[in-house]
Amino acid sequence: MAGGRPFRPSAPRRAAFAGLLTLLLLASLAFLLSSPPAASSRSPLSPPSRLAAIRRHAADHAAVLAAYAAHARKLKEASAAQSLSFSALSSDLSALSSRLAAHQSLPDDALRPLEKEARDRIKFARLLAADSKEGFDTQAKIQKLSDTVFAVGEHLARSRRAGRMSSRIAAGSTPKSLHCLAMRLLEARLANPSAFADDPSPSPAFQDPALYHYAIFSDNVLAASVVITSATRAAADPSRHVFHVVTAPMYLPAFRVWFARRPPPLGVHVQLIAYSDFPFLNASFSPVLRQIETGKRDVALVDYLRFYLPDMFPALQRVVLLEDDVVVQKDLAGLWHVDLDGKVNGAVEMCFGGFRRYKKYLNFTQDIVRERFNPSACAWEYGVNVFDLQAWRRDGCTELFHQYMEMNEDGELWDPTSVLPAGLMAFYGNTKPLDKSWHVMGLGNNPSISPEVIRGAAVIHFNGNMKPWLDVAFNQYKALWTKHVDTEMEFLTLCNFGL
Repeated sequence: MAGGRPFRPSAPRRAAFAGLLTLLLLASLAFLLSSPPAASSRSPLSPPSRLAAIRRHAADHAAVLAAYAAHARKLKEASAAQSLSFSALSSDLSALSSRLAAHQSLPDDALRPLEKEARDRIKFARLLAADSKEGFDTQAKIQKLSDTVFAVGEHLARSRRAGRMSSRIAAGSTPKSLHCLAMRLLEARLANPSAFADDPSPSPAFQDPALYHYAIFSDNVLAASVVITSATRAAADPSRHVFHVVTAPMYLPAFRVWFARRPPPLGVHVQLIAYSDFPFLNASFSPVLRQIETGKRDVALVDYLRFYLPDMFPALQRVVLLEDDVVVQKDLAGLWHVDLDGKVNGAVEMCFGGFRRYKKYLNFTQDIVRERFNPSACAWEYGVNVFDLQAWRRDGCTELFHQYMEMNEDGELWDPTSVLPAGLMAFYGNTKPLDKSWHVMGLGNNPSISPEVIRGAAVIHFNGNMKPWLDVAFNQYKALWTKHVDTEMEFLTLCNFGL
């Protein structure tokens, strides 16, 4: 019936249907209640299994508690040492205050040494208080952790853009050990300021072009000392070798203490300089400083100082640049007799086949790079470089470097975190290949270098992530570096260097 009321079952039929559903529900419930539980999922653990699980839990918690106990012991030892430092410094300052009060009537000339000692002690007290502040200041700890997380995040972002992982993440606690060493050396200087000259008189050898001059740019006093010690031991006439060590102003006092306590042996000459001592190094002259100061570059200035060698040493004609992660095994005097054929830079090339050529280091999608450079040109490496400073001045290499730095302000020409591409560009067509035995590289990234090749090298270079002062250094190479470390220097033990 198309237009009538919808069909509705009668009341007796609805009652029968409801009863049938009720019976089906009761039957299903009875079946479920009578079924035995599954043994695999509901049966309790057997006594042996229960005991084994409890033992595992106990062992895990014991290991955790042991780790906490070890950490607590370290904190206690550090706290005790810190308390001793505070007590000793407090006593020294009290005694110094009494001496100042007792000598108020002295003339100015007599008071100046006492005033200088007081200023040094106060400066050291501030440094110690600042270094210890985070142990008591929860807000400072939170801020430091936040800064660290942010810095690591930024560093990882740059690493991803560059397509590689930075070596600093693998460095572990070593930067802390190096910082500890610098602080210990500074403490020694402040404890006995009269023993270390603030500005020692320069030796005439520092400007003598007839001698063999080396430049080392480093903030690592331990590494720089190994370079100088190894080169001195290998030299036939050490008195003719002059080392110019340029560092950051904050590290210069630590370098002075180290070399005052361990004077260079066998008559070798060492000049210690802070880069702030060069008045020409300012933001108006150097685009590197300008980019660093304006926050456009996150690089270490000390890495770029090599481009200012002719300005730093105007009296010299030839300088050999040594990186701070090298060890010298043979006399380097022969480098002063290498004919550079009028070129500026002498360096060992590192290309083989299609690898390590200019296309690896420069962005050839940029017009200026394509126009000026050959992508198949062989790249060389820093580590041992002979620079003819007269040819450098003649060809204006520093000015050319400045031009490329300004062109790369946006980081489009090369990765700005690496200093090598800037050198490849500044000295393009102006580099003379050296014999490979002068510079064997890769001891920080290649575990398979032939022992014969290493023995025949004048200089071995720990370029790469596995630096010889790190725990991750290759064991087969590490002794080549550690044999030149002065292990009797007490600060190395205090700063937990695993040598």
